[in-house]
Amino acid sequence: MCEGRRPSGRAARSRNKAKVAMEAVPEAELGELDLADPDSIDAFAHRFEESCRPLHILVNCAGIMAIPEQHDRRGYELQFATNHLGHFQLTARLWPALKRANGARVVSVSSGGHRLGNINFKDPNYLHRPYNKWEAYGQSKTANALFALELDTRGKPHHVRAFSVHPGTIVTELSRHLSNEELSASGVIDVQGRRTFSELTVGRKTVPEGAATIVWCAVSNQLEGKGGVYCQNIDIASLVPIEVGKPGVPGVCPWAADEQIAKRLWSLSEELTGVSFTI
Repeated sequence: MCEGRRPSGRAARSRNKAKVAMEAVPEAELGELDLADPDSIDAFAHRFEESCRPLHILVNCAGIMAIPEQHDRRGYELQFATNHLGHFQLTARLWPALKRANGARVVSVSSGGHRLGNINFKDPNYLHRPYNKWEAYGQSKTANALFALELDTRGKPHHVRAFSVHPGTIVTELSRHLSNEELSASGVIDVQGRRTFSELTVGRKTVPEGAATIVWCAVSNQLEGKGGVYCQNIDIASLVPIEVGKPGVPGVCPWAADEQIAKRLWSLSEELTGVSFTI
């Protein structure tokens, strides 16, 4: 179980949910880490490495969305730190186990929210510019797609392929940081605070439907020999040249599929985390 910074009560609820889910898979093991805490990431990876087991599938899924401005103890904007840098460090630390599999896949859960912005290499952590929570979220989701692109390029000779995924719009707790006014404006709740859609509302996905493309990327034979692509609706998405912030168009924006930007992000990620991810 991987998560970002949470109050202790919410973290406890996450552990309880994981334990309930494990009842259906009794052979599963539960490990906890905080993606905003480099020491926690290293400790988790060390515990796994001690087992000397191969790692066939790694799904980098945990994330936060549109939170008020926060920075981790290193001074890094928390959405970028949690949604991207934490997964970058975790994947780097688990790289020996991925190579041992001799045929592994890494799935980075991105989002259609990547259309909200590219990577700001001059100031990714909002230290010298006004904070915009949606732009910051978009930056982190673009980073997820670019990480998968460059990881696949570097990992392919070692039989490790990587994919990024837009799971769709799903009823989850990801919107827990949004105000009632914001939720009402987006049509999620009415003015009385009542939710206006169910899992069956047109344009929304159930949890199994949202997980489908993630699972497809992790195990499908249809993707043998492929990698570095952005997927949605159980398919490889098309490149869609749209303006930053324009909603509602399926596909992946050019800046989230640019090989040169992906290489720059890899270097920036190594610099910010202090992790040399040499493959």
